[in-house]
Amino acid sequence: MKILHVATLVTPDGAYGGPIRVAVNQIRSLRALGHQAILVAAAQGYDELPTMFDGVPVMLFRARRAIPGAGFSGLVSPAMLRWIAVNGRRADVAHVHLARDLVVLPAARVLSRCGVPYVTQTHGMVMPSGHPLARPLDALMTRRALRAASANLYLTDVERLGLGEVVGPLAGLAYLPNGVPVFESRDAPAKSPDGSPREVLFLARLAPRKRPEMFVRAALRLIDEFPDVGFTLVGPDEGSLPSVTALIETSTNSQARRRIRWEGAVEPEAAAARIAAAELYVLPSVDEPFPMSVLEAMSSGTPVIVTESCGLAADVRAHRAGAVIDHTLGALVDSLRGFLSRPESVRECGDNASRLARDRYGMAAVAGELVRHYAHAVARRCPCVAVG
Repeated sequence: MKILHVATLVTPDGAYGGPIRVAVNQIRSLRALGHQAILVAAAQGYDELPTMFDGVPVMLFRARRAIPGAGFSGLVSPAMLRWIAVNGRRADVAHVHLARDLVVLPAARVLSRCGVPYVTQTHGMVMPSGHPLARPLDALMTRRALRAASANLYLTDVERLGLGEVVGPLAGLAYLPNGVPVFESRDAPAKSPDGSPREVLFLARLAPRKRPEMFVRAALRLIDEFPDVGFTLVGPDEGSLPSVTALIETSTNSQARRRIRWEGAVEPEAAAARIAAAELYVLPSVDEPFPMSVLEAMSSGTPVIVTESCGLAADVRAHRAGAVIDHTLGALVDSLRGFLSRPESVRECGDNASRLARDRYGMAAVAGELVRHYAHAVARRCPCVAVG
């Protein structure tokens, strides 16, 4: 099949986060099965737009800011819409990584007008919201885009219920987990920035919901207790870097600036190996639907510490792939202390994490489910197509 994956934004530093990682993993696996899959998206941060991104073919178009101060929601890409209108008909099916924004919502409408069947995957991004743009976008485009899809793929029961609140009764709802490539061989642990042999890592956007400040506060409590451990933040700034920097630079602990560091963003294709080099991966986010970084950590055999509102918390707890904590600083400090004091626990949980990622979230099973949804979408347009 010829498959278009349509997403909002590609940048060199992976600023759009998990949805692009998911799309790339899916495209790579679909191409391995012999399908012609490509990612179509708006882009920022490139002098010259690439034709490949993290090993998969892409068709990228310049993003423009239509609504100041609206974040990703205020971006547009008229050139992308024109390309889809001209070339979309050549595809058998499209996969729209849907969000409330002015890139993918109009793209879904163009696909529908062209007669191209599509499925949506919302990644927890279309939920009841008080954002001033949510109500008009839902009325004009979101509900229509979801109702026109052959299937609407969700990650969690919370997302399924949220979609129902936004759209009302919705046909074609189907569960699809994020998948992760199997990390075949864990890299030898790298030195942390200060030369310490052990590292605790936060790798995510520095945004308020991710709570990087809590990571820093926990590190400040533990750096004297564990002098052989470095604490590193990796990821693009989305508003929290000034407060993170202030916490480090105003600390009275002389070790803070040397042992707690922001490393900047990492190229998306390097994220998995970067996580694999750490001893522990920490994501203290609130209401994180289904974080790809946590899946990548587990795939590499790195234990994870997540909060109880993380969509992967139940599996992490059930399989002892790390620790699930409440949302308090004390809980994070206690969990880190427990792991750092017992290296054997790190090894055991790392092995459990690797098995969980391979057995439950391997890309082969996810790709097979996608092909089934695509085939049904094509069959709805062309009833003569047999669906296995």
